[in-house]
Amino acid sequence: MDPQVVLVHGIRTSATMWRAQIAHLRGRGVDVHAIDLPGHGTRMSERWSIDEAFASLDRTVVRAAERGPVLLFGHSLGGLLSTAYVGRMGTAPPVSALIAGSCTAFPRGAGLRGYRLALRGMQRLPQQGMWFVDRALAAQLPSETRGDFGAGGYAFASEDAALASLEQLDLVRALVRLQRLDPPMWFYTGEWDQLRLNERVFTRLVPRAELVVVPRSTHLVTAMRPRATNAMIDLAIATMTAAANASGSTW
Repeated sequence: MDPQVVLVHGIRTSATMWRAQIAHLRGRGVDVHAIDLPGHGTRMSERWSIDEAFASLDRTVVRAAERGPVLLFGHSLGGLLSTAYVGRMGTAPPVSALIAGSCTAFPRGAGLRGYRLALRGMQRLPQQGMWFVDRALAAQLPSETRGDFGAGGYAFASEDAALASLEQLDLVRALVRLQRLDPPMWFYTGEWDQLRLNERVFTRLVPRAELVVVPRSTHLVTAMRPRATNAMIDLAIATMTAAANASGSTW
């Protein structure tokens, strides 16, 4: 069976943020499934629902697993959801490897409230502060990926609800359960990522997970360093495939 890669985007953006990775994987002949979460991208007209976000993730993973072992890679919001999804209580989902990207922070308390307040302030600016977003992207991203974050539109209407819903996640329990499970796992982040706040707690709770920090990179490491991200995926596929071949099945 052939490896399957499921990609889950971050807040505000959409599946288009993964264009560099999709092209790379298709060039390798690897099946890739980049989803849009509710209220984002092709589903912009829908209301955000964390239950539907998990359901969308589950539908995609289960379908992909019918064709081969699944590597799940989520970035930021997608990374938090993917971590909670794989580490949820009950029957483990059919995921053979996990990359949790740019998400080693617990989304709760004063930090989350401050971030929501800042974003609401930006949305009251002319053009919802897009002049600032455009300049920030231009400063961080190479020309080859600069347009990918916004190509599917920006989910302004879903942003605050999505952030607020993250407080429902019991990430500590999810991380403890992940340590008891068997899939290879990586925390993948940029050196200058603001969400490295609780990195030591994450790595302490899942000590067998590997921490990969890309030098001179920000929270947008997947698009800022597309080749490094592609190499991370290649490593994960090779590790996952070797483990599956050795055991004769996925975990």
